[in-house]
Amino acid sequence: MSTPDPELKKELDATLHTRRELGPEYEGELIDAFLEKVEQRLDNVVDKRMRRQLAEQQMVAARGAASGRTHQGSPVFSDGLGARLGLAVASLVLAIPLSAIAVVNAGMTGLFTCWAGIVAVNALQASRSWFTPARRDKNE
Repeated sequence: MSTPDPELKKELDATLHTRRELGPEYEGELIDAFLEKVEQRLDNVVDKRMRRQLAEQQMVAARGAASGRTHQGSPVFSDGLGARLGLAVASLVLAIPLSAIAVVNAGMTGLFTCWAGIVAVNALQASRSWFTPARRDKNE
């Protein structure tokens, strides 16, 4: 998600234009429809990354089996800069509409709760690398 999605930008522009035409009484439905499209886009990106990671893990396992080495232990998670940056960017992108929804429905309490959840998710992702023991290959 490092490059903006032009189709999603067009959808946002259309949603904002429709909101201006219809007025604030349809704002909730318009926001829900736009968030659905954002969610679909994120699901597609996550699916693509998961398929890529699975293929990479299968290749590593196949290479390990071919060389007589096996990888034992828990699955390898991608804790690289790309994974953390991707989550941070996705959090910021989703924070805007989620903040608007929270303020409309619950005021400042909703806004603080929304941002506490966003911070908690990002903190949990960042702390995973702190608490995950280093993996070592026993055959090396």
